[in-house]
Amino acid sequence: MKRDKVAIIGTVGLPAKYGGFETLAEHLVTHLSDKYDFTVYCSKKKYTVEEQIESYKGAKLEYIGLDANGVQSIPYDTISIIKALRSNDVLLVLGVAGAWVLPLVRLFTKKKIIISIDGIEWKRDKWSLFAKLYLWWAEKIAVKYSHIDISDNESIQDYTALRYETLSRVIEYGADHTLQVQPTPEDIVKYPFLSQDYAVKVCRIEPENNVHMVLQAFRAMPTKILVLVGNWKNSAYGAELKESYSNVSNIHLYDPIYNQREIDLIRGNAALYIHGHSAGGTNPSLVEAMYLCLPIFSFNVSYNKTTTENKAIYFSTAEELIQHLKNVSQDELDQLRVEMKSIALRRYTWDVIAEQYSLLIQEALTSDKKSSVFSDVRKLDHNVLEKYHLSHLKNSDMFYQKRQ
Repeated sequence: MKRDKVAIIGTVGLPAKYGGFETLAEHLVTHLSDKYDFTVYCSKKKYTVEEQIESYKGAKLEYIGLDANGVQSIPYDTISIIKALRSNDVLLVLGVAGAWVLPLVRLFTKKKIIISIDGIEWKRDKWSLFAKLYLWWAEKIAVKYSHIDISDNESIQDYTALRYETLSRVIEYGADHTLQVQPTPEDIVKYPFLSQDYAVKVCRIEPENNVHMVLQAFRAMPTKILVLVGNWKNSAYGAELKESYSNVSNIHLYDPIYNQREIDLIRGNAALYIHGHSAGGTNPSLVEAMYLCLPIFSFNVSYNKTTTENKAIYFSTAEELIQHLKNVSQDELDQLRVEMKSIALRRYTWDVIAEQYSLLIQEALTSDKKSSVFSDVRKLDHNVLEKYHLSHLKNSDMFYQKRQ
């Protein structure tokens, strides 16, 4: 039986070892390869010659000789999209960097396009003004010319509804690939903090993740231990922070850890997870911490409050974080653990996420019409509605449109 062919575009590649999109791609391939023929586009720059394999878990891998992130993501995604047109039925595009080419795809082909806009990327502090303007424009093109657009958070869905009048589909990230790891004596020798209570934060070292704020708070509280894992060498911001805080006795700074057991070991045995992200949508590191049953202190923005269902503890400044660290009781932390785990089990498991993607793929294959936040009533002639005493429906619809 012929199976539908799906291209996954916009990730660094497989096997996953870099970030959220890669983990998503890995689990889609793992859960859905019996239903679809996947092709995943990978960055040749991130895999050694020995690591560049032809297939992985049933998915075909194709390599592009560019970096998947930063400025090169635009040609990287563009080339991936063009290559994918040759033999795929559905293009699952993760991110908007290559969106400029989508109008041409819609004009000259009948390929179906599903796009995840990856939060509100153009608002991130790490981008230059030119990059922000391009991403702002690319986001608009991506939403307009895709058959289905995905938001990873209800707050992002609200944003796209207001700005583009489309009904974006909310699909978050799974977290049940994480494991609770009991430390061995050898682990404690390598990571002595495992024998103590400590807070942990895992993130890209960028201003929007408020790394400086978290470090500032813990330096002011020498009895509280912080373990922070991130790509310190990736920017001047990270390098300066690492130089400033490397000798602070209660702060432990680590470069990225790509061994799943070790990262689960460090996160899963923490007393507390600090989440500083101020931009984006549903963050994979946050839902993974929730699944690991960690109490969450999170930066106070709508995306994080949506992810944690308003049940975490929130801070907006270093001073607020310090006060929460000082005042929270063990009973409160224990209750937070239970609530975060309960939310993760209900919402952030890969079998649920994969099935949602499968349903979207089927919808894209069978429908050319994109969902709008407004009903089709507004397209009907007012006189027709009035004839059947239904004019109030159009009036109501127009009322909500004007409010936006």
